Amino acid sequence: MKLRHWLPCLDWGRSYDRRSAAQDSLAALIVTLMLVPQSLAYAMLAGLPPVTGLYASILPLLAYALFGSSRTLAVGPVAVVSLMTAATLAPLFPAGSAEYAGAAMLLALLCGLLLAAMAMLRLGFIANFLSHPVVSGFISASGILIAVGQLKHLLGVSASGENLPHLLPQLLKALPATHWPTLLIGTLSLAWLWWARTRLKLRLQRLGLSPQLAGNLAKAGPVLAIIVAIVAVSLLQLEHAGVRVVGLVPQGLPGLTLPTLDLDLAMQLLPAALLISLVGFVESVSVGQTLAAKRRQRIGPDNELLGLGAANISAALSGGFPVTGGFARSVVNYDAGAQTPMAGVFTALGIGLSVMLLTPLLHDLPQAVLAATIIVAVLSLVDLQSLRHTWRYSRQDGAAQIATLLGVLLIGVEAGILLGVGLSLLLFLWRTSQPHIAVVGQVPGSEHFRNVERFAVIESPSVLSLRVDESLYFPNARYLEDRVGELIASRPQVRHLVLMCSGVNLIDASALDSLNAIVERLHTAGVQLHLSEVKGPVMDRLRRSDFLQHFGGQVFISQFEALRQLAPPDSQPPCRQGNSHEKRS
Repeated sequence: MKLRHWLPCLDWGRSYDRRSAAQDSLAALIVTLMLVPQSLAYAMLAGLPPVTGLYASILPLLAYALFGSSRTLAVGPVAVVSLMTAATLAPLFPAGSAEYAGAAMLLALLCGLLLAAMAMLRLGFIANFLSHPVVSGFISASGILIAVGQLKHLLGVSASGENLPHLLPQLLKALPATHWPTLLIGTLSLAWLWWARTRLKLRLQRLGLSPQLAGNLAKAGPVLAIIVAIVAVSLLQLEHAGVRVVGLVPQGLPGLTLPTLDLDLAMQLLPAALLISLVGFVESVSVGQTLAAKRRQRIGPDNELLGLGAANISAALSGGFPVTGGFARSVVNYDAGAQTPMAGVFTALGIGLSVMLLTPLLHDLPQAVLAATIIVAVLSLVDLQSLRHTWRYSRQDGAAQIATLLGVLLIGVEAGILLGVGLSLLLFLWRTSQPHIAVVGQVPGSEHFRNVERFAVIESPSVLSLRVDESLYFPNARYLEDRVGELIASRPQVRHLVLMCSGVNLIDASALDSLNAIVERLHTAGVQLHLSEVKGPVMDRLRRSDFLQHFGGQVFISQFEALRQLAPPDSQPPCRQGNSHEKRS
């Protein structure tokens, strides 16, 4: 059972048949056509020789097929992780140098080891600290930053920088030196790729092709762009005219080798490796869960950690760089009918054949075409509309999303995401430090209790019913003390305070001390504290302390039971009418 848990391939492998193999093979063919140009482009984005992207698309796919739990996730180089790799290594070594490539392998190894360790320790929950608004802002900003960074290849000029304040002035300064043949190639490629992504499928359907076949052919648009560009450069001898090309691409499969094990460099790369691992894991799991839900399947977060860890270790051993599950490729893999991770195995075989047979043909591939491929791919990641929606729904989450986006664009990739995560945590602490505490009363003719500001309810003059809509812990413990003090001071007739704990999932040590302080203050004022609707786990914690033996009150199973026992039978409680739906209930 333990082995089957860590090797999901043992489950789907038992029922694997010819039908599944045929569907996986078709999906692999389509994904391979898409992955070859993307791998070349994302390696260039990471500051590495283009062939490195192909290396990172062979063994990692095999490793994920063994340990990953998603049936349709397509692993390999992705734009955001490639950008983070470049942002990490560019300040340390010259791009494209042997030292840079060795550091990229070491970075992949660190990512793999961290992910595998997180899997063994079942630490997948750590990725929850990357909230959706932060991830959305990070991905949108990364898409903009990547697109701007690729403009130098479209213009045929030199420019570098890890943020917009560095990149834009250099690009503007270099505009007079624009290489016009390169710009023409890049512009035509950009126009074709954009048209193929948005219009080609519909045009092919009008010619009588089925929607599925038309979609698959449209996804091969980048391959056609590469072929046409290579032929044009070769026939017109554009390399001699100054068009920058990929150049000599080594032929043959990568050999297995260990990255340079430099302890000082490893410690320097470790923080970035952790960040890349978390971002890659969040992106991969989000895609995997979405696609699995469509087929009523499930994925295991710990299996995903191990699968991605094995994929990154494999990338490090085969001359690659950090990888993760890609959104666009995974959707294509799913739409093409992939049934199992064997589709990834077949894709790896296709990439392997490309490395052995096709790499000499890539010599005349213009870098501008790869830049256009990257730009079209990453602009689909930019979702600025979500900023408006998030801000309207929650200004705190919107602030975190905006901070992340601006941080990435204006400061840098790592600083931006750390800024977003830090602000999210600070805003969470601020929000929970002032929990919603409502005075509640009984809805006439029922056992329900609601906010006196919203509903016409019955209140006992001697019993104050107080509902806390938040867990009680150190940031809000003092706030509870102050709020209780205010309410008791304004209600001199109250003799019992019942704390309704239906929304309390935790009472930590600080909050327990505050409860003891509240008990003492209430006793001084002639008021007794009681609890109601305490959840089981919270009650278990309270039983491990001496609070229940010394606070002097009772713990009621329901607020109705508390009011029935504590309110004087002859009392005539007043009725209050709620005034608006703008306040919280």
